[in-house]
Amino acid sequence: MAIIKKKTWPKLFKLVKSGKKKFDLRLADFEVREGDTLVLEEYDPKKKQYTGRKIQKKVKFVLKVKLNDFGQEKEIIKRGVYIIQL
Repeated sequence: MAIIKKKTWPKLFKLVKSGKKKFDLRLADFEVREGDTLVLEEYDPKKKQYTGRKIQKKVKFVLKVKLNDFGQEKEIIKRGVYIIQL
């Protein structure tokens, strides 16, 4: 099982810490699998530095989708997408 470190902005860090945000949307430029540990490191973009606060979460599920998997690339570019937590 891998430990993956990623930076996250303060607003999103707080939502994960509070338990409200239970997902993470990332560019698929790294390998991640169920069972890995995702370490979110809070980063202040105004100060351009890490705050020192971290949260570790176990990866329960990974869904990788490409922009045109459903034949909707133009609509996605035009309208964007929702990530809906159930």
